[in-house]
Amino acid sequence: MLIDHLNRQLRERADQALTRTRRTAESPCAPQQRVAIGNQPSRDLLAFCSNDYLGLAHHPALVEALAEGARRFGAGSGASHLVSGHSLAHATLEAELATWMAPCIPDARALYFCTGYMANIAIAQALYAHDAIIFADKLNHASLVDGALMSKAKLHRYAHRNLAVLERQLMQSDAPLKFIVTDAVFSMDGDLADLPALLALAERFDAWLVVDDAHGFGVLGTQGRGSLAHFGLRSERLIYMGTLGKAAGVGGAFVAAHPTIIEWLVQTARPYIYTTAAPPAIAHALSASLQLIAGPEGEQRRAHLQALIHQLRGELSKLIAAHAHLGWSLADSATAIQPLIVGSNAAALALSAALDAQGLWVPAIRPPTVPVGTARLRITLSAAHSAQDVQRLVDGLAVAAKELHA
Repeated sequence: MLIDHLNRQLRERADQALTRTRRTAESPCAPQQRVAIGNQPSRDLLAFCSNDYLGLAHHPALVEALAEGARRFGAGSGASHLVSGHSLAHATLEAELATWMAPCIPDARALYFCTGYMANIAIAQALYAHDAIIFADKLNHASLVDGALMSKAKLHRYAHRNLAVLERQLMQSDAPLKFIVTDAVFSMDGDLADLPALLALAERFDAWLVVDDAHGFGVLGTQGRGSLAHFGLRSERLIYMGTLGKAAGVGGAFVAAHPTIIEWLVQTARPYIYTTAAPPAIAHALSASLQLIAGPEGEQRRAHLQALIHQLRGELSKLIAAHAHLGWSLADSATAIQPLIVGSNAAALALSAALDAQGLWVPAIRPPTVPVGTARLRITLSAAHSAQDVQRLVDGLAVAAKELHA
C-alpha cells in the first residue's frame, strides 16, 4: 500500500537524520525574524540562512514599488505571457535586463520567468536536443541537473571545477551541439567557477556556455551586474540565467542570450508557454531593484557585505583552529555563502540545534543536497547584517563547540 510504503521511507530518512522541517516566518525577510516551528510558540531569531545578500527583500523602496505596481497593474496577470498575461511591467523589465547584460552578451535579449528553476528547465527542454551533449559540473544546482536529465541530450559530468577532465570530454566529442553547463557561484560551497577558462574551452570546441548566476547576480561585478561582469567576459556563446529573488530581493529569474535563442525559448519552452505570468507588480518592483543595485546604495551594500565576509572568515578560522578536535573546516569561499563543514548528518543537526538554543538560525545542510560526509552549516551573510551580528554568531559557535566537546 502506498501509505505504508511512504511511512517506511519516512522512517528511514529519520533514522539517517535526513528529515527536513519547515519553519514559518511571521515577519519580513531580515536578519532578525519572528519564527515558529510547528505548534511551538514563535521566537525571535538572528538568521544566517537567507539568500537576501544585499538586504533588499524588506527595503522600503521595493515595498513601495511593489504596492505601486499592484495599484497600477492589479494583483495578478490573468494568463500566460503568450495569451494575455504579458504586461508593460514585464516588457519594461526585460528591456532593462537586456541593457544590463549587453556589455557581456552582444545584442542581448532577456526573457523573464517566474522562478530560476523554471528558467533552467526551459533552457534544457528547448535547447538540449537529442543530438546534443551536456558537459556539467558535478556540483551544479539541482535545477541544472534536473533540466539535463529531462532533456533528450546525453549528459557527461566532470568533477567539480576539473577543467582537465572537461577538456578531455570535449576533445572526444563529435556532437554537433555541445553545452558546457555550470553554476557561477556554487550554492552549497560558495566558490566560483572558472568562467574565463570555461568560455575559452567553449570557443575552442565550438560549444555554448550556460551559466547559472543565481548567487552572483547583484553581488559580483561592476554595479552588481554579475559573474560575467566580475570576470570581464563578453561573448555571443553565453547563455545566462540570473535569479531575482536573492540579491535582487523580489522574485523570479531571467535568461539573457542572443536574440535568436531567446525567440526560440518564447516559441518552444514549455515552462514559459504553459504557465501563468508572474504578477506584473513583481516585475515593476524588480525595475526599482535594478536601480538600487546599480546605484550608490547598492555599491555601499556590496562593500559592507565584503567587510562582513572578511570578518567572519577571520574569526571562524581562529575558532576552528582552537577546536581542531571537532574536525570542522571552512570552505574556500570569497562570497556571501560561507559553509562550515561538520561531517556527519547528526553532527550538523546537533550544531544547528545548539545555535538555535541561543537564538541563532543556521540550518544544517545534508545529503543529497551535499555529498555524504560533508554535512554542514550553510552560513549566508547579508548586507543587512551588522558586524555585531557576525560576532554574535561566532560567539554562539564557540559556546556550541564547548558544549559538543563536553
